[in-house]
Amino acid sequence: MSELGNRAKDQKKIYQRWAPVYDRVYRGILRDGHRKLAGLAAAAGTDILEIGTGTGLTLAHYPSRCRVTGIDISEHMIARAREKVRRENLRHVRALEVMDAHVLRFADKSFDVVCLPFVITLIPEPERALDECARVLRPGGEIILASKLGDGAGLQGAIEAAVAPLVRHIGWSSAFRIHRIVAWAERRGDFSTAEILPVFPNGFFKIVRLKQRGFSA
Repeated sequence: MSELGNRAKDQKKIYQRWAPVYDRVYRGILRDGHRKLAGLAAAAGTDILEIGTGTGLTLAHYPSRCRVTGIDISEHMIARAREKVRRENLRHVRALEVMDAHVLRFADKSFDVVCLPFVITLIPEPERALDECARVLRPGGEIILASKLGDGAGLQGAIEAAVAPLVRHIGWSSAFRIHRIVAWAERRGDFSTAEILPVFPNGFFKIVRLKQRGFSA
């Protein structure tokens, strides 16, 4: 098995363990990021792809006029999300599928917006996944990410790097840098960083909006 395949297998095991308790642990601390990400996505378009849906904590925050498709690498997480959609009657959620972010099974130019709520730091090859996001995005669309994103500076940056191997065992990454996302957009040349927003708690998490060049932000 390839290194990418091994990392995906490890992540699936982690998410299987976390699925039953994920909502209790993360609902409160991630709520501000989920709410703001969904609001920005709805303002940018109607057809929305959410990568890393997990147990579906973001889904209820999208307005009913949206058409949301969610994917996740973990069948256990998606099962929880499907239960939530049925229980809360979230009719704007059109589909929830088990899928690898590196190889999206959607046609080119299928969505107005692609959202990645608190998942980009966990994807083994994030640039490859972002290329797939760009492929399925319609002209003028946006990629919107929410995550723990540091700048690598000072004491906080040193701490993030030091604990990175430890937090990986609970499905997190603390060493991912904002400049990695910005650099991806600059290398492609067809995306610009439209906005970086701090969110609760006290800017510890951030939202990044990437918009295709040639269209107003």
